[in-house]
Amino acid sequence: MKNGYSILLIVAACLLLEACAAAIVAGAGTGAVIAHDRRTFGTVIDDQNIELKMRRYTMQRKQLRDNTHVNFTSVNGIVLLSGEVQTDEQRKELLTAARAVAGVRRTVNQMNIAPLSSLGSRSHDVWLTGKVKARLAGDRRVDSTRIKVVSEASSVYLMGLVTRQEGADAADAARVVSGAKRIVKLFDYID
Repeated sequence: MKNGYSILLIVAACLLLEACAAAIVAGAGTGAVIAHDRRTFGTVIDDQNIELKMRRYTMQRKQLRDNTHVNFTSVNGIVLLSGEVQTDEQRKELLTAARAVAGVRRTVNQMNIAPLSSLGSRSHDVWLTGKVKARLAGDRRVDSTRIKVVSEASSVYLMGLVTRQEGADAADAARVVSGAKRIVKLFDYID
């Protein structure tokens, strides 16, 4: 029983510390992939921390929590904000908040002022992301572990640190996936 309380206290303490929480998430989600990622481990942690701060910012504000559906994806300090907001003021607030987070180099606004997406639409995006990831993994020209794939409203966003040729090859591979209405390259080029 005493051991259970100790573990609970350690977990609670970690969750109170942003960096620790980000490290837990990053460690669980990127262990095998980090070896191929061109970002440093510290940058991976920073990206996780940026996403965590933006989710927390949204959840702490009732107006944003209840009236928006926005995903925050950070790769090498480039933050994609995708989804739906109800007003231009909400869009501006989220962009301003993202730009104020330490480590953010650039924001990419892909938020639409529109009704919140349905469960069916979100499920389709999850399915589409899986199809694109599978296509990239099956393409010999592409190291899929270096490409982050995000889908929103049938648009596919490709992110990562790549050469121009790797980016072009990844976009070509993603273009043939049925259900993708548009492919958006948000790469950070290393050449």
